[in-house]
Amino acid sequence: MARENLVKMRCEVCKTTNYFTSRNKKKLKEKLEMKKFCKKCKKHVNHKEVK
Repeated sequence: MARENLVKMRCEVCKTTNYFTSRNKKKLKEKLEMKKFCKKCKKHVNHKEVK
């Protein structure tokens, strides 16, 4: 059941997929956006949800 709610998080700077997280699609209608550490960029940057 948890696999249905998994979403990919992609770095906005280098466009690599670094994280996978879950979200409640019924409560959160818009896409997630979080500030996370990117291993490739080696700094904290915004990560957006991708399909």
